[in-house]
Amino acid sequence: MVLFRRFLGDVLRGHRVDQGLTLRQLSQEARVSLGYISEIERGQKEASSELLASLCGALDLPLSDVLRDVSDAIVLEEAATRPVPLPVTVKVPVRVPAPGGTPDVVASAA
Repeated sequence: MVLFRRFLGDVLRGHRVDQGLTLRQLSQEARVSLGYISEIERGQKEASSELLASLCGALDLPLSDVLRDVSDAIVLEEAATRPVPLPVTVKVPVRVPAPGGTPDVVASAA
C-alpha cells in the first residue's frame, strides 16, 4: 500500500540531508520539535499543511517542489507494484485421425 506520509518523509529527509542540515538545525529553523520532525521523516506522523509550510520555509523549498517529488516517487512505487499479467497457454485437445480414418489418437496443441 502506498502511504503518502512515508514518501513525504523520505522527500523531506532527502532535501534536509542534501542541504547538510541536522534534525536539530531544521527543528530550530522551522520551530518544530526535533522528535516530531523525526517522526514525519520516518513516515510515522502526518504533517499538517501549516507544519509542512514551516518545514518548506526552513528548507527554502517551494511546497510545489516537495509535492512534485512526492508525486514522482509515488508514480514509481505504483509502477513497481502494479500486477503484471502473465501470458496463459491453454492446451486444447485435438483429435488426430489414425491410419484408416478413425479418430483414435488425442494430441495436445499449444
